[in-house]
Amino acid sequence: MPETKPTTDYAYWEYTSSKPTQNHAYLWPPVLEMLRRRVPPPTRVLDAGCGSGGFCGVMRRELGVEVCGCDLSESGIALARRNAPDCRFEQLSVYDDFVEAFDTKWDAVVSVEVIEHLYDPFAFLERIRQSLAPGGIFILTTPYHGYLKNLLIALGGRYDRHHTPLNTGGHVKFWSRNTLTAALHRAGFRIVEFRGVGRWPWLWKSMVVAAEPLPGSC
Repeated sequence: MPETKPTTDYAYWEYTSSKPTQNHAYLWPPVLEMLRRRVPPPTRVLDAGCGSGGFCGVMRRELGVEVCGCDLSESGIALARRNAPDCRFEQLSVYDDFVEAFDTKWDAVVSVEVIEHLYDPFAFLERIRQSLAPGGIFILTTPYHGYLKNLLIALGGRYDRHHTPLNTGGHVKFWSRNTLTAALHRAGFRIVEFRGVGRWPWLWKSMVVAAEPLPGSC
């Protein structure tokens, strides 16, 4: 039997497009809205785990801000550089030192559907906190798993399909509002805004959370 080497870095992910998917239709607008309402408005934004850079281009066009993105996928970064030439991209793990790599800090860091793939979310959150300029904001999205939704998944006989461990590079963390709140607080953040998106209340597909570093945590 051939030896298989487990991987946690997703460098093998292949991207073929920077176009938005169906999920982006309910994920990107609330993130953009939260950024627009920020006072003072951000001028420098980092997309941590940017994939092929589609959202970076949108933020650049819609908000007129300086945008950087990072991802470990070589194909994703190559696409991002072609399709969003006004943004800066670096091939990095989300555990790497963003400040050192880009030689700057950011007014806002966004991360769309990334944290559910990470074996060590606390190392990631620590990097995010270190990357924020004073007064900065962190906005992340991740699939929502609450009691009612989990119950209906189980009663509908879809547990194995929904939580399958058989997909290489699939979800390894399944976050509820409570567990995400606890993780952010443990990492030195407090949540300032929560929004469920996609589908109906309490059966949301994902949640969008804005968080600020706790005083004295930076």
